[in-house]
Amino acid sequence: MNTDALQKKLIELAGLAEETGIDISTEMDKLENKIQEATQTESAWKSVELARHPDRPYSLDYINRIFDNFTELHGDRYYGDDPAIVGGLGFLDGIPVTIIANQKGRSLQERVERNGGMANPEGYRKALRLAKQAEKFRRPIITFVDTVGAYPGLGAEERGIGESIARNLRDFSQLKTPIVCIIIGEGGSGGALGICVGDKVYMLENAIYSVISPEGCASILLRDSSRAKDAAAMLRIASSDLMAFNVINGIINEPSGGAHTNPDACAATIKEILVRDIADLLPHNMEVLVRYRNQKIRTIGHWNEN
Repeated sequence: MNTDALQKKLIELAGLAEETGIDISTEMDKLENKIQEATQTESAWKSVELARHPDRPYSLDYINRIFDNFTELHGDRYYGDDPAIVGGLGFLDGIPVTIIANQKGRSLQERVERNGGMANPEGYRKALRLAKQAEKFRRPIITFVDTVGAYPGLGAEERGIGESIARNLRDFSQLKTPIVCIIIGEGGSGGALGICVGDKVYMLENAIYSVISPEGCASILLRDSSRAKDAAAMLRIASSDLMAFNVINGIINEPSGGAHTNPDACAATIKEILVRDIADLLPHNMEVLVRYRNQKIRTIGHWNEN
């Protein structure tokens, strides 16, 4: 039953209680709780739908709007190049930066070529190679996260997908250069975390960030793949939830209706935040920056029973 039907039922119960004088406050409280749960479920699923909207801007859409003279670099120097992760050099208001991003692909052919943004081990190793290069030349690193997760194929497992993500988590946490991460669409599991360790982590208003997809959670935990909407609400994957848990540093507002309705405006908002944060982070002592970055990571998930 949707929220409109539940609201109608609540009004009917309130009218019945007024007419008869019967105390049905317990039933009304239960119904109000159901309305609240239904509202949360619908809100969470709306975020999922907007994060996956086919017209939503992808990483390259933002890169081309925000940075000047972007030059893509390829290969991990071990196995090959992974088109699911785009990396290269560009200028942000005249400041040289390194950009690393998931890229899903717009057309069917491009989605196949880029594996829908699901990276293989060579993608994460390419990202780490570029990040180490950025550290050497003290270039700030900016990452755009948009992936369902890392690619779970046999080849990826054989080439060490778990090890490559773990290495990125360790090494990104220690890089002596500023890192700003932005989740622009889907931030799925370790696949997202592989390029989402930074001094500042932001989410677009309608992006999602979770340890597992709603469909995966529904199949595994709820034993019913049709309950993906319920799983989305349970997972607390919306930007407002992640902000409340102090997992992210801030929420970037999108144009009304979603980022796809006005990509230029959304890119301009992102650029404004990036320029501000890079100017703030660059003068810091890099040893101190790394220490604060690690403190921030370690506080995630702390719980005070009092």
